[in-house]
Amino acid sequence: MGTAIDVEGLRKSYGTFEAVRGVSFRVAAGESVAMLGPNGAGKSTTVEILEGYRRPTSGAVTVLGHDPMRGGVELRQRIGIVLQEAGFPPELTVVELVDAWRRYFADPMDTDEAVAAVGLEDRRKVRAKSLSGGEHRRLDLALALVGRPELLFLDEPTTGFDPSARRIAWDLIDGLVGRGMTLFLTTHYLDEAQRLADRILIVNEGRIVAKGTPDEIGGRGHAPGTVSFAMPVGLAAGDLPLLPTGAGLDVVDGVVRVTAIDLVRVSHVVTSWAIERGVDLAGFRVARPSLEDIYLAIIGDGAIADEGVPA
Repeated sequence: MGTAIDVEGLRKSYGTFEAVRGVSFRVAAGESVAMLGPNGAGKSTTVEILEGYRRPTSGAVTVLGHDPMRGGVELRQRIGIVLQEAGFPPELTVVELVDAWRRYFADPMDTDEAVAAVGLEDRRKVRAKSLSGGEHRRLDLALALVGRPELLFLDEPTTGFDPSARRIAWDLIDGLVGRGMTLFLTTHYLDEAQRLADRILIVNEGRIVAKGTPDEIGGRGHAPGTVSFAMPVGLAAGDLPLLPTGAGLDVVDGVVRVTAIDLVRVSHVVTSWAIERGVDLAGFRVARPSLEDIYLAIIGDGAIADEGVPA
């Protein structure tokens, strides 16, 4: 498997402000990678450099074997891009725009196929100026996909989508990646990253601060989890079973919460005790830290970025 994106020591400055500070990573062909981070972390700047819209201050960047600033038509034929914001000629309809875009590519999708893929069949003859925000994003995605790209860049692709539309877009993107397309995604939706990405890069203040699979990033796969349930009626903390060494216990407002690494063992102890006592464990739940928990723990105060700082 080859390399689709190769970034080494990437830096980008705006005057005295350094938006990207020595970022390095690789994306394999056919891989799906999500970049997460707060506003101002350097996500969009990094993506725009990969897309060839910004010139790096220093560092080496190749996309499908090309310098993105010099790849020209050969590179553009092989990539698809969904920007955070895009503009369309307002008087053209959805079908007219997709049909115009497909003419730039050697082996494009059929117009109706591209429109149907993003769920705009019922809006195919509507002018761009009359589309809702979510429909604009669907049209963005159709235009990015119409050329059958090897590599797809998605910068906050489902902003403005309702939950149903987001899942339709996810299914579409998932299917394309499953057929070998490479995906590089930036998003504020952690469930989107969890669903679409093989690997996640978390950036903060222009640097990569964590990387890994959605299940393992930041030590998530080995972090303490919890077993929780409502205290059975008529019982108190002193009636609870003896827990394995290292497990922590607290009872707050009638809810028992056990924190431990070995959740299987703790769950067995608790459920065996409940069966022996003949009591119900209402609200019984076993949970590992969510991706959101890990993300917030990693970026800390960086979750709140100053307004006006380039992204």
